[in-house]
Amino acid sequence: MARPLTGEPLALDLVNTWWIDEGSPVDFFYEPDGVSRWLGEHGLSGPAADVPDPAAVREPLTTARAALRAALDGDERPLDEILAHGARRPLLRAGRATSEIVVDDPAWLPAWVAAADLVRLYEEHPERVRGCANPECVLWFYDVSKNGRRRWCSMEGCGNRAKAARFQERHRR
Repeated sequence: MARPLTGEPLALDLVNTWWIDEGSPVDFFYEPDGVSRWLGEHGLSGPAADVPDPAAVREPLTTARAALRAALDGDERPLDEILAHGARRPLLRAGRATSEIVVDDPAWLPAWVAAADLVRLYEEHPERVRGCANPECVLWFYDVSKNGRRRWCSMEGCGNRAKAARFQERHRR
């Protein structure tokens, strides 16, 4: 099963690793190499990433995904529990300000980074973090359109289906 290509910020891309396909739930992290592929897509794997085996990361990621969904639905408490696993430490290196992420367990690093990314999105433009207007869709997106009025997770999928349904409704009358 192919994962929807969302091109969304890290937090929303994590949320969108679980979706509905033809009425059935799909969890990308339980597909062969799903976790490895997701980590690689976001630069969270490999020797420089300091992330353990993808199998160790699956549970923290699925826990964070549920916490992100809860936060998007208005309950921030589970997200706070994910954020409690780490912190961003400011540093000064060679006269340049930088920071590093410190986590209590390396398996929590990708989950913590995704949770912190949702906080960043809400700091910048909370009104642009939206769920798809299709009531049958569970995907989320960050609206970067010029006028800020995007409604669908993708025009190719949900947007086209909505337009087709409106067209059919008009022509049935």
